[in-house]
Amino acid sequence: MASLRWALLALLAFLLAACTSLPKPIEGGGADAFSRIGRFAITVNDEDGKQNAVQGGFSWFDDGRRYVLDLTNPLGSTEARVEGRPGAASLTKADGTRLVADNPDALAEDAFGSSMPVSGLRDWLRGRLPADPQATEVKRDDQGRPVAFAQGGWRATLSRYDALGPQMLVLERQEPGRRILVRLVVNQS
Repeated sequence: MASLRWALLALLAFLLAACTSLPKPIEGGGADAFSRIGRFAITVNDEDGKQNAVQGGFSWFDDGRRYVLDLTNPLGSTEARVEGRPGAASLTKADGTRLVADNPDALAEDAFGSSMPVSGLRDWLRGRLPADPQATEVKRDDQGRPVAFAQGGWRATLSRYDALGPQMLVLERQEPGRRILVRLVVNQS
């Protein structure tokens, strides 16, 4: 069932969605406001040799209390928007379908049938390690920034730092019967 969901997600990402007006990103923001724009690739390798992959663009806007993550297909059409704040998360698809959950990780698991580290990304995109769950196997560069660690079931490698954080994130998760690999490359801040 989860493989079917991934296949449908991959198909969705490669098809042009009907143009649907999604909400605008967070306007303004305080001293903790943060944004990153780039490309993503997600690959799921099943034990039986099947591979599902999806790629596209992402835009992350964060005002320190709430965030908006837009996912686009390779042709630039917005496929989905994830919005989060303490105690609530929502996913709006291009067709207007909306899912809600208490937190972004539960939402992603419900929507995609597999764990995705949405809550971790909030800190990882800034080159920080959230306090919960505790990170292990932490390796840091000469400036004290995390470059490799395990956290929340994910192994992460962060590199090509600029003033805001890493410009390359490689995240890997081994689950029973499959391996998930997420790559993020930041093009803009």
